[in-house]
Amino acid sequence: MNILRSLCSAFLMYSRIPMPKVKWSEENRRFSLVFFPLVGVVIGGILVLWSMARDSLGINNLLFSAVSCVIPILISGGIHLDGFCDVIDAQSSYAPKEKKLEIMSDPHIGSFAAIALGAYFILQLGLFSCVGSLRTMAVVALGYSLSRTLSAICAITFKSAKNGGTLQSFVKPADKRVSIIVLFVFLAFIAAGMIFIDYITGTAALIFAAFSVLFFRLFSYKNFGGITGDLAGFFLQICEIAVLFGAAAAEIIREISPNLFA
Repeated sequence: MNILRSLCSAFLMYSRIPMPKVKWSEENRRFSLVFFPLVGVVIGGILVLWSMARDSLGINNLLFSAVSCVIPILISGGIHLDGFCDVIDAQSSYAPKEKKLEIMSDPHIGSFAAIALGAYFILQLGLFSCVGSLRTMAVVALGYSLSRTLSAICAITFKSAKNGGTLQSFVKPADKRVSIIVLFVFLAFIAAGMIFIDYITGTAALIFAAFSVLFFRLFSYKNFGGITGDLAGFFLQICEIAVLFGAAAAEIIREISPNLFA
């Protein structure tokens, strides 16, 4: 029963998918991080279905790309975008680390976050418009599980910038040994799946995802002294668009030079 409660806790926190209400207790969050990638499975599955609908119904590419940008927000409720905005506001202040952490706790959005958010969606819209094949969309779809798997691994293994916060409410009660093992198994299956679907596109997406992890560690440690829930959300958004960029770039190169990967 604790497993099911951990599953419900993960979905209740990180998605808007209806789930049975469970008591907010450490015991019920013991394995929640393990189930975090399953939220990405739902998002990815809907994106693949949406891509299939485009191919069968001839949906306009701009509309397809716009809805593709919105689907993850509808499922997640925008919780990770909120962290993305908080981090942009904090980093744009050029304040000391302690002050940046205070700024991230402010629920209001600043002008720099609004600008970054607009730029993010414009880039995401453009990249989705380059995803022409169902295979490429399937790789991108797996990226939503990949980003959450990597985010959970980072949450457990990276240094925390502060003792409290939402992220620590999931990390501290977690069975870290079991969680890490399961998450790395997820990671291996996701990576294998991306390469199996399309080894060029999948490999490109995985390389960009790996660079996003490296960037995140350097960025969070240098500027904040560790990670927080907001920084984890920031990473998830960066990782998702990195996967999308890698997959879209591979498809574009393949179209321009079809003999390059022959």
